[in-house]
Amino acid sequence: MNWFFGGFMNDLHAAWHGPLAFRLILQPLLAAALGVRAGLQDAKTGRPPLLERLGNGATARRRVLREGWADIGRLFIIAVVADLAYQLIANQQIHPGQGLVAALVLAVPAYILTRGPTNRIARRRS
Repeated sequence: MNWFFGGFMNDLHAAWHGPLAFRLILQPLLAAALGVRAGLQDAKTGRPPLLERLGNGATARRRVLREGWADIGRLFIIAVVADLAYQLIANQQIHPGQGLVAALVLAVPAYILTRGPTNRIARRRS
């Protein structure tokens, strides 16, 4: 397990100065754009922010998680593919686990951190 995180941190550090470094900026920006779009849709339909809806029971939690995953699923797949392409170009080898972790670290937080505030801002303005 130590080789995984050690290699991941070294690859992430090296990624800032290597080929495809733009992915470290592009992936969070795309995720944030999807989060803004979803937050505006939530506000338009009158739904509370995503994280507030997670606390409404197990059935509602599953539905909300499915909805969130439907929005970010394609972006997540693109983020994984971009990271695997980077690994192949920069390291001439692929570590799928690192690609999954990189996509989770780069895309998912940006989506979550923009969806709720966008919803709140849009509801206050209307």
